[in-house]
Amino acid sequence: MKTLVQQLTEDEANIPYAYQDSLGYWTIGVGRLIDKRKGGGLSPEEIQYLLANDIKNKTADCIKLFPAFNSYSQSRRDALVNLMFNLGYENLSSYNRFVGEVNRGDWVAVQNNLRGWTRWHNQVGKRADRIIAALAIA
Repeated sequence: MKTLVQQLTEDEANIPYAYQDSLGYWTIGVGRLIDKRKGGGLSPEEIQYLLANDIKNKTADCIKLFPAFNSYSQSRRDALVNLMFNLGYENLSSYNRFVGEVNRGDWVAVQNNLRGWTRWHNQVGKRADRIIAALAIA
């Protein structure tokens, strides 16, 4: 006899992204209802687990992109992880000038470069200001 986990996975499928079930309700994973119309969602503990996982993954992306990442101040590491969280590896890594400035440790140029990202700044507002300010802290 199959285990309960095997049965549920077979019955519900295992889908790693949000999808609409046969009744049109948002679901994820193995039949996990997340549609607020039906009382679905995540518990605070699940949200914190996902966030911790995301921070770990974004930190690993930063280490890939910025080899000296672990030698930066905590403020700068946090700012870069926040930026990676916001833009994603593919987007952030495409900003060659920015990446080069970070890797050279030219923090004034890094801040000035970010100030020039007007579209990003307009989209995220105060978040941009906080990230830029944090990059100044050695």
